[in-house]
Amino acid sequence: MSGILLTVLGIVLFALGLMFSIAFHEAGHFWWARKFGMRVPQFMVGFGPTVWSRRRGETEYGVKAVPLGGYIRIVGMIPPAEEGESKRATRMRSFIAEVRGQALNDVRPSDRDRVFYKKPWWQRVIVMFAGPFHNLVLAVVFFTVVLVGFGIPEITATIRDVPECVLPAGAATARADDPCSIPITPEGERCEAGAPGCSLPPRSPAARAGLQPGDTVVALDGDPVPRETDVGWEQVQEAIRTSAGEPVVFTVERDGERVDLTVTPIENLVYADEDGETTQRVGFVGISPALREVRQTPAEVPGHIGTIVVRSVDRLVEIPERIPQLFRAAFLGEERDPLGPVGVVGVSRISGEVFAFEDFSATQKIGYFIQLLAGMNLVLFLFNLLPIYPLDGGHIAGALYEKARATVARVRGRPDPGPFDIARLMPVAYAVAGLFLGLSLLLLVADIVNPITLAG
Repeated sequence: MSGILLTVLGIVLFALGLMFSIAFHEAGHFWWARKFGMRVPQFMVGFGPTVWSRRRGETEYGVKAVPLGGYIRIVGMIPPAEEGESKRATRMRSFIAEVRGQALNDVRPSDRDRVFYKKPWWQRVIVMFAGPFHNLVLAVVFFTVVLVGFGIPEITATIRDVPECVLPAGAATARADDPCSIPITPEGERCEAGAPGCSLPPRSPAARAGLQPGDTVVALDGDPVPRETDVGWEQVQEAIRTSAGEPVVFTVERDGERVDLTVTPIENLVYADEDGETTQRVGFVGISPALREVRQTPAEVPGHIGTIVVRSVDRLVEIPERIPQLFRAAFLGEERDPLGPVGVVGVSRISGEVFAFEDFSATQKIGYFIQLLAGMNLVLFLFNLLPIYPLDGGHIAGALYEKARATVARVRGRPDPGPFDIARLMPVAYAVAGLFLGLSLLLLVADIVNPITLAG
């Protein structure tokens, strides 16, 4: 298949995976709502105009034109006005009354105790938590398939690349077709040949010593290098960084034979952190490690998933502070932050690139694709549990508040104040929805004009 067809295939498969994840999320709400006797007149995947629908029993099932979300409509999500509520007309009260009226129009005389607000608080918590929980289940299943069935890339002591020359961190010529043929200053700036401090980049120590891609480092100065992934390369890396100007004997395995090569690391300016904000001078040889897919045992899966969850929470917390950079990348041409937020369009584009990437085997493409679906479901789980109305976490917080309020009233010998009036939070809901819409549009623009790519 051509690259274009593979790209389209990746995008389509991701869209189908997204729709399935949304439908499975809504099925969690739907199943428990029905189990607790609530009436659910609609189960929809997507937003906008209805593309297809069919009624079965008391529920209309359907698919809408925009597959970026979904919903089920449970009767009685908003309770009637509380007794003694002020009748004085204000714009806000009129708005809340209108929202309340629209919600109560769905309630039939036969519904009686089938409405959402009349159900016990714990049943409402279960119904609202079930949707995100279904996404968590999918995330765990997908991550388990990737970890156990496909494995995760781990660093080996085998050499992947041997560059011909050495470039300082941030060199202006790094993206040139042949950076080794362009004169630069020690700081990496372009310059005119013959000018003071201007010269061609020095040949890399690895290339001078004769190291080749595919060589596996088995010893350094006679000390064995462990064959364990990560551990062996860490030993190689530490020996290089601490030996600037001092010869090191690399014993490599090449074509079944062992070869001793003397390499003298040079001092070079490199990045000291993943963000590329600070640099340091260390020994440098000019080799990079090859990766190997290592399957994990089922016992190792919980630890890996826990690490992924912690990392995902950190990324969600960082979203507000990354929005200014996202804006600059979308409208001012600034380079896109690879660790910044990505929208649905951006992720689907990455999915398309994965399927079209020639250096990936079919197995790697499938594994990467499943990992994208797993990450998306994990984000849906975490995001929907934010205690903000109208997200599921906002409904859960309202039910928990109602229980706490009733408990305090009982302890004080006062009557139960009744269901929490979620209608009063509708202005907040609209404000939150507006913020989410704005962020979605910003992500859409950034994903189109300045996307994050596999090569980026």
